[in-house]
Amino acid sequence: MKTTYKRLNRNHRIEIEKLIALGKNQKQIASTLSVHPSTISRELKRVKKGSYQNLKAEVNFVHNLLDRRLGKTKIESNPKLKNFVYSHLELHWSPQQISNALKQFYPFDPTMQISHESIYYHIYVQPKKEVEKLLISQLRQKRNYRGNVRRGADKRTTIKDPIRIDERPEEVLTREIPGHWEGDLVLGKNRESAIGTLVERTTRFLIIVPLKKKDATSVRKAFEKAFANIPKHLKLSLTYDNGTEMAQHKLFTKNSKVKVYFAHPYSPWERPTNENTNGLIRDYFPKGTDFNLVTKKELNEVQNQLNGRPRKILEYESPLNTISRLYMNQNFI
Repeated sequence: MKTTYKRLNRNHRIEIEKLIALGKNQKQIASTLSVHPSTISRELKRVKKGSYQNLKAEVNFVHNLLDRRLGKTKIESNPKLKNFVYSHLELHWSPQQISNALKQFYPFDPTMQISHESIYYHIYVQPKKEVEKLLISQLRQKRNYRGNVRRGADKRTTIKDPIRIDERPEEVLTREIPGHWEGDLVLGKNRESAIGTLVERTTRFLIIVPLKKKDATSVRKAFEKAFANIPKHLKLSLTYDNGTEMAQHKLFTKNSKVKVYFAHPYSPWERPTNENTNGLIRDYFPKGTDFNLVTKKELNEVQNQLNGRPRKILEYESPLNTISRLYMNQNFI
């Protein structure tokens, strides 16, 4: 079969590493990827020492693409661009959010345009390891290399007479109608303190709820207070996990008029918006934080930052702009 020239990408390199582990030779690998055997031969030479690893090969590829004459990436050679990227990384914006913001702020200036992949490469292919470590610490996931990591399942407890997520109206799943929320607790040091989080599913708007205690009565009263200032048509339902702090869900529904639905045990993916938002909050309050020492003002500052951050899922609008545009005449925030 005649093969055509094809430039290998990261996915190809991951596949090559897998095929090598399976004992495939160069010709078999080339056939699987529909490339010429010489392409595989050149690719394997990217890793000078040790066995072939896709990450090492990718780093070699990126280095070869850099402008050797200047010895700098686009970010390093443009102070204005570098300042924009670095300042927004400090605000915990993702490279994709930064890239799209540049397109909006500088639509006709190609020198201020850069892809999110180029920003990632700039972070992970740093000659100075201390700079690389600093930049990685400003990413949300803070991984030592790019990749996916499975989440562990949270421990679940039993709630009396729960209404399961299966009974929610169809409109909750489609996110077409705002007013459906997801809730959870973010636990502090030694699980002795906590804050509550309420996230609206359609707009991703966040309310951080200060908690003096995390028992069922305290959480119920705090959540009732948080929902008290929200218009009736914007508090239709709340999807929660199986934590005992929501044991008084019937009384909560009676007082707040917000119907509570419970996810299935060991199913955090059934509350994806809340799980993702809690991860964002951990950027500001890492595990081990004593929330008894965190002021309400500090919580509000984090809440405002996250609500003002552009989101890919919202076509790079912020939750605040999205909810404000939908309900311009509603002063409920």
